[in-house]
Amino acid sequence: MSELAPKSALALLGAFLLGAMPWGLWLGKLVRGVDVRQHGSGNLGATNVYRTLGPGLGWTVFLLDAGKGAAAVLLSRAIAADAFPGNATGAGLAGALCAVLGHAFTPFARWRGGKGSATAAGAMVAVAPVGSILCLVSFLVAVLATKRISVGSIAAAVTLPVYLWGVPLAWAGKGAAIVGTLVSLLILVRHVPNMRRLAAGTEPTFSLRRRPGAS
Repeated sequence: MSELAPKSALALLGAFLLGAMPWGLWLGKLVRGVDVRQHGSGNLGATNVYRTLGPGLGWTVFLLDAGKGAAAVLLSRAIAADAFPGNATGAGLAGALCAVLGHAFTPFARWRGGKGSATAAGAMVAVAPVGSILCLVSFLVAVLATKRISVGSIAAAVTLPVYLWGVPLAWAGKGAAIVGTLVSLLILVRHVPNMRRLAAGTEPTFSLRRRPGAS
């Protein structure tokens, strides 16, 4: 068992660092010379990048954030499939959780990262595809109904555990259900400021035609 510890530690560290890559911050500075933390909501995620710097960079950050979540799962499986309970499945689940934590608490931005929705989406698609697709439906319905990305993210976070625990077609194992629940709780906690703005009626809406710099 002791010989497996370095492999598991390497897998967890690699997944965390992958998740911690703040693409919104890096691309904003590299491409536009803009620190997105100083604009809009101050968040590093794709929505604030979209609002601040436009759809091109916004969608790019979304895809990179989702991609790093999926990559963290694959990396963990490749490095330490035999070092976790359930082998590759367990390693992938550990990688998914570490990636979301890395995104939320990135050492590359003074431990203040994004809210984790896109990274969680990529990671959970890799470990529980059916439940994640159902969550995407919940997300889209909520966004179309309210024109607010935050409501979609909250809806997805609330429904993910419901799908993973309660819908037989979405069942991906007890481990996936537990990790999905933990990820959902983290995303909900990170969205508390959005919930407060929603209650106050000050949460901004979202438009695919929004110009850079629009609030």
